[in-house]
Amino acid sequence: MITGKANIVTGLWFLAGFMLYGFFLIYLRDFAPGREDWIAQYSTGVHFESRLAHVHGNLFALLNVLIGYLILRLPISAGQAKLASWLGLAGMLMPVGILAEVLFGVPPYLVIVGGVSIVAAMVVLGLAIWRADLSK
Repeated sequence: MITGKANIVTGLWFLAGFMLYGFFLIYLRDFAPGREDWIAQYSTGVHFESRLAHVHGNLFALLNVLIGYLILRLPISAGQAKLASWLGLAGMLMPVGILAEVLFGVPPYLVIVGGVSIVAAMVVLGLAIWRADLSK
């Protein structure tokens, strides 16, 4: 039970955090001093990367809520559930990694690990559901 619950709780917390980050991006666009420069860089550089972090953070947060819900509700094996859960949580490294690149100049390793992890979580969960006996 804790496996799916961890994904739901973490997903909701990340969703709240990246929603707040979205409000910060709106502030930068509409109210911050120097907003004209921010708007002029809409599709390049820091601005583009910041929006990528916001979008992927919210998407991956929702995916973790979905992963957790499916793990809790469907009769899949404990091993596959645990693997899908951990891979889903590791997927959150992608938006965190994008922010780390923007804010601290960190190399994109977290982005790659997170991207691979979330895709692997979807594959593992898909296979687990495919194999599950849903007639019960």
